[in-house]
Amino acid sequence: MQISSGDEASKCGDAMHTKIYAGTLFDSEKCELIKHRVISVSAKSGLILDVQPYSPGEVDASVDFSDARNIDLRSKTVLPGFVDCHVHFFLHPYSETSWEDQNTRESLVERTIRATVHARETLMAGYTAVRSFSPVSICRDLGTEGAGDADVLFRKCVSGPNPLIPGPRYFCANRAIVTTGSYGPRNRLYPNRAGVEGKTGAEAADGVDECIKVVRRQVGAGADWIKLYADYRFRAEMTQVSPQTASESLDTFNTDELHAIVQTAHKLGVKVAAHTDGKSSWEGLISPDSSYQVDSVEHGHSVGESSFFRRSPDDYVARDTGIRQPTVWIPTLSVYYTLGKDTPMWKQAASTFTRAIKASDLNVKIACGGDTGTFAHGDNSLEMKLMVHLGADWKTVLRWGTLGGWECIRSMRWEGQKGKERLAKIHELREDARVVGDNETGILRRILSAPWIREALSS
Repeated sequence: MQISSGDEASKCGDAMHTKIYAGTLFDSEKCELIKHRVISVSAKSGLILDVQPYSPGEVDASVDFSDARNIDLRSKTVLPGFVDCHVHFFLHPYSETSWEDQNTRESLVERTIRATVHARETLMAGYTAVRSFSPVSICRDLGTEGAGDADVLFRKCVSGPNPLIPGPRYFCANRAIVTTGSYGPRNRLYPNRAGVEGKTGAEAADGVDECIKVVRRQVGAGADWIKLYADYRFRAEMTQVSPQTASESLDTFNTDELHAIVQTAHKLGVKVAAHTDGKSSWEGLISPDSSYQVDSVEHGHSVGESSFFRRSPDDYVARDTGIRQPTVWIPTLSVYYTLGKDTPMWKQAASTFTRAIKASDLNVKIACGGDTGTFAHGDNSLEMKLMVHLGADWKTVLRWGTLGGWECIRSMRWEGQKGKERLAKIHELREDARVVGDNETGILRRILSAPWIREALSS
């Protein structure tokens, strides 16, 4: 976000702002690399105030780069902050410890301390925002995976106006919503009991009333997003006698339950993400004609041959007209790749993505999120690398990893006509400039003044 004209310092009462001199800057809206831009950042709010061209000769003669307020990146290409739309701050790589053991054998204290490390690693990798399905720079945390309400409480420590630790803006989905019997961890000794010693990886809801109740409770507790499992390996306990049956994803909620979850969340101003392999539930989840169209679909490695070619852009208009915008697809290629690049699942995910990017009338938007946490935090950019490797244009991928991610994870308050009006207020600084989405950005103020930031920027 920027102010394109006028004296930005006088407008915000912030004369002591940082200036970043970029040799090249990537414009996420136009997908262009532009030369010689100076970025003015408010020392008070951490907000980017202005982006303007500069003359290299004039800078050489007049700018003192020994002054900490002037950051010299004239030999570098500067990118907007990356956005990871699918992270799990409360998980660490499955190659270290299995998902089940993390849920049942690691204490909440250990998992929270790990999350603080993961937040810093994510930020230092260039990610300024995340969506967490459990506590990630802009990142979205999509479920705490057995850590209860830790993500909501963690958010204050990393994204609040007085953050305690460095990390990205953090959008959390609290506890994923599942149906009874469909999720883990599984109790091997008492298979009819949910979870192990009271620890469950998600929250079960059955029937319309329970679905409405659980959404209301989670939103009331502070969730930025609601996450549901539209399908899953419901019969996983069949592994020892029928591995094929155990590995098959089956639909979880019925259409009435899905409608209840999505409509309740949207009435409360909260977006909905759906886990799906894409076999049978995909069409209803992304169709603007559906009563349960969600805001993002996660994974989708098994999407059918023709499912990417059903809608034209004219079928979608602004949310506040009553007709939805295209659902955002988060392919999570990284999790399939890191769990086994020679496996059928990775090959299927790669094939699905390749078909999608070749579609001239793609009916979903795309953003980046690797299911980070199943592999190492800080390696978030693997998702973008895999997209380019599979044939996507690198500039388009950069857009998906920056602006596309922000458009996905941001609050509903930024969309439609009301969103445009709110953006106008920000441009005119008639709204608190620190409020971006629903999270404060005070952490950026500390980052720019931290002693390690110059070394990080120069590298």
